[in-house]
Amino acid sequence: MVDFYLENVIKEFGNLRVLDDISMKFQEGKITCILGPSGCGKSTLLNMISGIDKDYQGNVAGFDEKEMSFVFQEDRLIPWLKTKDNIEIVLKKKYKIEERKELIYKYTSMMGIDKYLNFYPKELSGGMKQRVSLARALSYGGEIIIMDEPFKALDVKNKNKLIRDFKTIQNEEKKTVIFVTHDIDECLELGDEIYILTDKPTKIKRKVNSNISKKEILEIVEKD
Repeated sequence: MVDFYLENVIKEFGNLRVLDDISMKFQEGKITCILGPSGCGKSTLLNMISGIDKDYQGNVAGFDEKEMSFVFQEDRLIPWLKTKDNIEIVLKKKYKIEERKELIYKYTSMMGIDKYLNFYPKELSGGMKQRVSLARALSYGGEIIIMDEPFKALDVKNKNKLIRDFKTIQNEEKKTVIFVTHDIDECLELGDEIYILTDKPTKIKRKVNSNISKKEILEIVEKD
């Protein structure tokens, strides 16, 4: 069932058209990847979906009153808070203290960082900090998880391990995930469906399923 969608969305900054007639559907409980070159407007799309940007033409539907969790390229951890406190800070208005403790333990264990609860961000590697960021998003319990190039700053080994661990959790929890990247391998590893975007003015080149090959995606990307 399709619960969330964009329909004929156009976004302009002055005389510059960034998004040109974009229509997308997001399946509940699935990972939808948005693949496009840097600067094509992927983050702008996320701002519309999250309600930050309302200045556009077209229709963005189904997202109102849905709780969202966010994972960004930067870990966005507060440097003077320990791991457990960086997670708990987003939970305080939503959960009671015992619930918070249970959620923190559950997701730090699932992400393999339960031994680092009392570490400050400066004491963690880049991969570990991004694991904290993911644990924070998952523990918040949003119905939709927005992921904006969350693995971009990681080396290949850390990225691949983190992707595998996230997939394990996703297979269990079936979150609705909107994942933005310019990395084809990430799309093939994670995505149930993939939207391939052009450069500005950005259109949808093709919507494909994850059983497509990397070679086929490259051919679509490179085709005029």
